[in-house]
Amino acid sequence: MRTCQTSPDVTDRAEQIVAELASNAVLHGRVQGRDFRLALTHNPFAGILRVAVTDASGDRIPSPGTDFVTPPHSESGRGLLLVTALADRWGTEPYPPSGKTVWAECVG
Repeated sequence: MRTCQTSPDVTDRAEQIVAELASNAVLHGRVQGRDFRLALTHNPFAGILRVAVTDASGDRIPSPGTDFVTPPHSESGRGLLLVTALADRWGTEPYPPSGKTVWAECVG
């Protein structure tokens, strides 16, 4: 296992982003018999910690420009709102043949 030096602010934000993206992969990106993949990448020169979660379902691709509307009393549906608030930027990439990767970056 490797470790990297990041500020507590970046670490705290990244921990919550991992939780939200992993939860979304389990709830919305699950395909029978296939799991999701989590990758953390640290660029110490740029001060960027990147979280990437890949799942097997490419049919529901979120977009950073999307307005997320969640009923006020709903117990779920705010994960990407949190990612938007916590990450300095985030987006998606296709993962052929049928999956997607949702990534988020924290700068610090």
